Amino acid sequence: MKVYVSVDMEGVTGLTDPEEMHAGGRGYERGCELMTGDANAVVAGAFDAGAGSVLVNDAHGSTKNLRIDLIDPRATLIRGPGKPHRMAQGLTAGFAAACFAGYHARAGVPDGVLNHTWMGKEIHNVYLNGEICGETRLVAGFAGALGVPVMLVTGDEAVCAEAAELLGEVETVAVKKGVDRFAAELLPPAVAQARIREAAGRALNRLPDFSPYVVEPPYRLGVEWNSTAIAAGCAIVPGTRLLGPRHTEFRTDDYHEIMALFGIYAMIAGQVACGSGVYG
Repeated sequence: MKVYVSVDMEGVTGLTDPEEMHAGGRGYERGCELMTGDANAVVAGAFDAGAGSVLVNDAHGSTKNLRIDLIDPRATLIRGPGKPHRMAQGLTAGFAAACFAGYHARAGVPDGVLNHTWMGKEIHNVYLNGEICGETRLVAGFAGALGVPVMLVTGDEAVCAEAAELLGEVETVAVKKGVDRFAAELLPPAVAQARIREAAGRALNRLPDFSPYVVEPPYRLGVEWNSTAIAAGCAIVPGTRLLGPRHTEFRTDDYHEIMALFGIYAMIAGQVACGSGVYG
């Protein structure tokens, strides 16, 4: 039985500071250790419950955050940029279940720690088939298109609520409670990671209770950008059209293209924003 684990960073145990999210920032190295600890807790719980193999995907930013020297030696790790399906890289129909560790609430959720959707400032909102969409929904939809259920989501209380509303009786572990976007009440790592391990094992033991989250095709990915220039730049991508001065929409029958498209959008948006200073 194969288990897939997508690991983001904003929802990792103990982290609240944007500096902790990127290389060179204050606390980043410790953040990577905590991120690896949360990932290992999922891996351990899956093996406790009889998993045959576990694939871990580093799904945050540079995708070079997880410490391979500290990863549970029973797992394998996908790490590094250039992954066409980014947060869902490596997930195929052959997996029994998917887990999302260190995830965060979508953009605009007041008590969501480090809340955003895909990009921290360039994107105001994302919509999938007309409904507001965070990263949990986006990646769960990809898993569902492959027939793979999501069995576990860990992060702050806000993302756990988001996951429960979206996925029903999915196992969740809240490792922190948001006070504001950059402040939270935290569980100590030993406590949080023990809960994650227990929940992962419990989830795999009740695998028949979970169903894939299925979004019906054709898929419509709408993005509300913070800049008319970013929207115009992304509208150059074949299949993308402008719905308004800051709104784009992409349509496809293949969910793989939805995941791949965000990598292209992020490159365009990053270039426009970085080259435009305060106007980006």
